[in-house]
Amino acid sequence: MNIGQAFIQEPMAIFAYLIAIVGIVFMLSTVNIKPIKKFFGYLPPLIWMYFLPMLSTTFGIIPQSSDLYSFMSTYMLPAGLLLLMISTNVPATFKLGGKAVLVFLAGTIGVVVGGPTAFALFQGILPEEAWRGVGALAGSWIGGSANMGAMIEAFHTPDDILSPIILTDTLVGIGWMGVMISFANFQDRFNRWNDADNAQIKKVNEEIATDVQRNAKPLQLPQLFGIIAVGFAGSYLVRLFADLSFIPKSDVMNTSTWTFLIITAVGILLSFTKVRNLEYYGASKIGYLGIYLFLTAIGSQANLMDIVQAPQFILMGMVWLSIHIIFIFAAARLLKAPLFFVAVGSQGNIGGTSSAPIVASVFQPALAPVGLLMGILGNVVGTYAALLCGQLARMIAGG
Repeated sequence: MNIGQAFIQEPMAIFAYLIAIVGIVFMLSTVNIKPIKKFFGYLPPLIWMYFLPMLSTTFGIIPQSSDLYSFMSTYMLPAGLLLLMISTNVPATFKLGGKAVLVFLAGTIGVVVGGPTAFALFQGILPEEAWRGVGALAGSWIGGSANMGAMIEAFHTPDDILSPIILTDTLVGIGWMGVMISFANFQDRFNRWNDADNAQIKKVNEEIATDVQRNAKPLQLPQLFGIIAVGFAGSYLVRLFADLSFIPKSDVMNTSTWTFLIITAVGILLSFTKVRNLEYYGASKIGYLGIYLFLTAIGSQANLMDIVQAPQFILMGMVWLSIHIIFIFAAARLLKAPLFFVAVGSQGNIGGTSSAPIVASVFQPALAPVGLLMGILGNVVGTYAALLCGQLARMIAGG
């Protein structure tokens, strides 16, 4: 259990090991064998991006700390996030209607309120700098792993806080996804009780599916280089700009924070230009590659043995998530929203772009794109809302 030096130490060897995990997991998830498909239906690849590197660190295969992980957070994560942002179909997102967005935002508010509240309740038994972990977990729970990476950088979350936070994210967050999936069997009953209408959901799904099918093009070398250039060169230029002296800096609003804030804004603006056409060649898929590889780096920095020493983080996470659940179900009741909006709104926050489509497809097999849109909306608001959540926790800590 990670005693002594890790078996794999050299950064390139670690990278090869992690990318092999990604490749093997995704290849297995596409195998057309019923038990395997069912297995990955309930335990999707996202979970294994965290868990397998976590196990590898726990058993001493790879180290808990490496220069590779810093490289991924500094360069690979921003590039992936920028590619996701330029792929956003903002107009279609808003066509989901006010209810969808309001239910989602209620879940976001639940996370922002729940984090500092749960932290205040457990502050006495948490480490001194646990508020930095609250900021990191808020990033994951408002938009997913990309936002979590941004907040880890923004709040300088130390390794001894990050490890139990990642475990909390995995155990509590993924556990909630399983509960949401099980709710799919009760959506008709819930919708009748809540007097909710599904018509707008189906209409938007048809529009998005038609757009993608009509414009999808085979990826050619020029477009591939264009996508990589936009992702890496674009994000690097943004980072250079964020590092300029006239940009105000503080402990939290540092170069990394400004980088992700600017990337979010630039990506959304570019999504209204012809740059978004790169999505028809698979820009978001390459963006996901960067995000998933970064996710393995996050998992690599956690050790399962740490949870024995920090069960209070799990308890804090459970209380935090409960507040989110109260907010989002209360909004659904007030707005007479369908359970589908609750599911994708909650996962758009807690799980982000990776798990929201999975939950959406379980509720309505053809509506995975709607889940993706909610996840993207989580990416858009997550950086800003998570910064607020982390700052509130910092105020409670007296930092």
